[in-house]
Amino acid sequence: MTTFQKVGGLAAWAEALCYMIGFAIFVIFLDFPSSVDPVDNLIFLIDNETLILSAMSLIYIIASLILLVLVLALHERLKEDAPALMQVATATGLIWAGVVVASGMIFIVGAESVIKLFANDPERAATIWLAIGIVQDGLGGGIELLGGVWIFIVSWSALRGGKLSKPLNWFGLLIGIVGILSVVPALGAFVDVFGLSQIIWFIWIGTVMIASGKTN
Repeated sequence: MTTFQKVGGLAAWAEALCYMIGFAIFVIFLDFPSSVDPVDNLIFLIDNETLILSAMSLIYIIASLILLVLVLALHERLKEDAPALMQVATATGLIWAGVVVASGMIFIVGAESVIKLFANDPERAATIWLAIGIVQDGLGGGIELLGGVWIFIVSWSALRGGKLSKPLNWFGLLIGIVGILSVVPALGAFVDVFGLSQIIWFIWIGTVMIASGKTN
């Protein structure tokens, strides 16, 4: 148990690192066009293919695989005090990881396909890219419902069982609610709030798990 909890804590830190590097790439190195024209967006993708696909692979695929370790480590830590809640939480966390991986794969495979098509039929490629973006957003980019539900239930379970730390648990409940509310179209900005807040949560919970790995 001790070793697995420390591994889970390291996974939480690695998760935060993936997000920080990925977000830094998008913010610092990529100057997205202000135009909403799908052709302009596709040209931007072609001009920055390696950087964009690398960031997407890090945030969506690598981070999701790391998330699996954290989900299972938290299940082991909290299942004794809240078995039913943690069954729901763990199932939700695993589904979340799977959906985000699928979202990333759709983006990467779709990007490679439309880039090849663009040379011969730019308009068709742009239309297909627009459709791919809608699917990708629906799965893992535009709504944080699954992540919010997972963090909320984990935090609620830990709070009920007196595990982790109360400030961390209350913070988890708060950002869990933010993620859940991101499903409301008028609250689309909550997606970004959740994304940034969960970095703090991953670092915090990773620190707690590593420091207290000898406790259940």
